[in-house]
Amino acid sequence: MKKTILLLLFALGCLATAEAQVRFRDVSADALRRKAAAADKLVFIDLYATWCGPCKKMEREVFSRPDIAALMERYAVAGKFDIDKPAGRSLARSYGVRAVPTCLILDTEGRLRGTISGALSPAAFEAALLRIVGQPGEER
Repeated sequence: MKKTILLLLFALGCLATAEAQVRFRDVSADALRRKAAAADKLVFIDLYATWCGPCKKMEREVFSRPDIAALMERYAVAGKFDIDKPAGRSLARSYGVRAVPTCLILDTEGRLRGTISGALSPAAFEAALLRIVGQPGEER
């Protein structure tokens, strides 16, 4: 009985941890735009590289935070694209991205609303995202 309870608590803890970070969908950019259109949200694309230290820092210190995850879920459908792979390389070329990490915020037609570049603190990332979505200084 104790083992069952511990296993259940562990599973719930894992679920809570999974929900406490930004949910990046593993789909094409076109599918991401369709999902965003269906949800009446923006498209958020994280362009990164596996070898990029600042990209890893963003993953560890920003995208893992529950408050950032909630903010992202409110405004956007998110996806990640490695610039060393064809889809990521194509997106970077299409939007003139020359360095990673760079986050693209697009409307559902693929028009660029704004970019967030470099490894930012959670507060700076939040402020930049809110500025782009048109909600400066919004209280949550």
